[in-house]
Amino acid sequence: MTEAKKVTVVQTGSAIGRPAYQRQTLIGLKLNKIGRTSVLQDTSAVRGMIAKVAHLVRVVEAN
Repeated sequence: MTEAKKVTVVQTGSAIGRPAYQRQTLIGLKLNKIGRTSVLQDTSAVRGMIAKVAHLVRVVEAN
């Protein structure tokens, strides 16, 4: 059985002053403070969320 691909995301920007949908997207990515990291499954839904807040996050690695 193959293991699901993972993607590691780090928050690099603040959600202060951002639209509500961007703050909610960060919460959906399990991020809420600068410097927090989250390891998520690499799905199209997660990639879409990352694209919405690409200016606030950095993708560290994709296995």
